[in-house]
Amino acid sequence: MKEKLESYVDPKKLPAHVVIIMDGNGRWAKKKNLDRISGHREGMKSVRAVVKGAKDLGIKHITLYAFSAQNWSRPKGEVNALMELLRQYLLKEGDKLSENDVRLNAIGRLHELPEDVHKVLTQTMEKTRHCRDLTLTLALSYGGREEIVDAVKKIASNGKISPNKINQSNFSDYLYTKDLPEPDLMIRTSGEMRLSNFMLWQLAYTEIYVTKTLWPNFRKRHLVKAILNYQKRERRFGLTGEQVRARDVI
Repeated sequence: MKEKLESYVDPKKLPAHVVIIMDGNGRWAKKKNLDRISGHREGMKSVRAVVKGAKDLGIKHITLYAFSAQNWSRPKGEVNALMELLRQYLLKEGDKLSENDVRLNAIGRLHELPEDVHKVLTQTMEKTRHCRDLTLTLALSYGGREEIVDAVKKIASNGKISPNKINQSNFSDYLYTKDLPEPDLMIRTSGEMRLSNFMLWQLAYTEIYVTKTLWPNFRKRHLVKAILNYQKRERRFGLTGEQVRARDVI
């Protein structure tokens, strides 16, 4: 059944960039009478499965909302455990990412990460810098509003652009995501219907797919279902359906 489902994916209509809000670790743990950290730990298995699945399908960019700017306000014990899980993931997966031609990237206020985590993150990014098959971006200490504020600060401080010359194109050059294509598909797990301060600028015309599946249960088949749903949609970017179809014929 899994193979049959994948056979319906059109390789010519793949989203170039998929972003995922990984939600539901805590609820997964609560349902099983486990502590929240167990949920986060189980969620790491989903990260591995989705990265492999994206690569197998031919997706070139995948971004995971791993730790928000607001997550620093969670209980200290949980934050410390999350940082340790991240550090362990980087240590264990660095060589595998390189061997599988997966480049690691990170966006957010990375300087706010603990020194040991930041060091391993930097080392892993350097180790995989040559990889080209898939770019895995981790959004860490990331917030959409924070990103926009930081972009405005950069523009104001360098003095290279006068206010009347600022436009959508050159503003994007100051965002954390300046080297990434705009997202085609955003997936949110656990059924929550909100953006949670994620990529507020970039998601303007992104197709959104919400699943009730909790993140620790999310696997390649769920990614395939999201992509199949995406491939049924007509992306208009503000145009009418007739204009889109006429453009595609030309």
